[in-house]
Amino acid sequence: MTVHIDVLDPRRDPEPADWARFAADRHLPAPWSYRMLQLETASSRCPNLLVVARDAGEPVAALSVTVARPGDPHRRRPVGGIARFAPRLAEVHQPWMPGTSGRVFAPELDTAARRAITRAAERAVVSFLGPGCGGVIHRYVRDAELPDVGGRGRVVRDAVPTTLLRNGFADVDEWVTSLARSRRHSIRGQRRKIAADPSLTIRCGRARDDVAGAELATLLHTHRAKFGRVPLDLRGAVTAEYLHELVRRSDVATLTYRDTDSGRLLAFTTVLDHVVTPLHQHWAAVPPDKGGKRHLYFDAYARVVGFMIDNDRPSISSGRGMQDVKGSLGFAPQPLQTVMVPRPVCR
Repeated sequence: MTVHIDVLDPRRDPEPADWARFAADRHLPAPWSYRMLQLETASSRCPNLLVVARDAGEPVAALSVTVARPGDPHRRRPVGGIARFAPRLAEVHQPWMPGTSGRVFAPELDTAARRAITRAAERAVVSFLGPGCGGVIHRYVRDAELPDVGGRGRVVRDAVPTTLLRNGFADVDEWVTSLARSRRHSIRGQRRKIAADPSLTIRCGRARDDVAGAELATLLHTHRAKFGRVPLDLRGAVTAEYLHELVRRSDVATLTYRDTDSGRLLAFTTVLDHVVTPLHQHWAAVPPDKGGKRHLYFDAYARVVGFMIDNDRPSISSGRGMQDVKGSLGFAPQPLQTVMVPRPVCR
């Protein structure tokens, strides 16, 4: 195998002609779309790169890389060159898919081939970013992936697990029945109250063209501001443009709760569909003391589980936060590691 590595900056590089086919063949979720990468990167201080490995001209692997840089979240800086004040790092992950790998390989590649491609991709990224790059960080590495990215000189650390619910249910009621008694009774009561509330208009569907990205972004940013910035999280804010196009995709389902009279958006959540494990992605809600409604969070989870069941998906992921709450809903922790590769090791 003779591998060639392309490092693409979606802000300026056109989409490779064969990328959409490769992504479709691998059933990659929405954030891997080159159009979504372009929107994500257009206004971000931490741009995303797409690294494509080719053998005989055909793509056989890809990495999603974020150029992580500390500092002013509103100031854009060049990608490459010498870092004047703090080194930049290459983070291999999908920024808005927590707990999901930023690496994808053709199924015919064995461990040796995946390791070789990973190291070639690391060298290419470090070279592309220039002498200001301090190294590569592989996030959300599962146990089975460690042979691909681990090795001498690489530091492996446990990371916050992601959460997964396996599908063994005929319907949502059966899922509710599987929960502990206290949670089971509370969810049943909450769902009855939500269903009987005429002041709520609830809609869930794919390719939503009735939702504006601006209202989604406003609610999401307000919701997240309550919790403060996550340490070591160098991602920028999700933009209105990104959300506007995301919810219009056929592989994304969006659930919205609105006030029936005013039409005000009270809560929303998104699910990125996948043939094996959809991802329960963004969630935001207006607090009850600001005019929101109680019980929407758990009602939304019931509907997300319903999405998994109705679409016959083997499982669904709900990311890495709020482990205790998600555990009470049947989601089990899935171990993850972070692998840090200093620049000298990449060379």
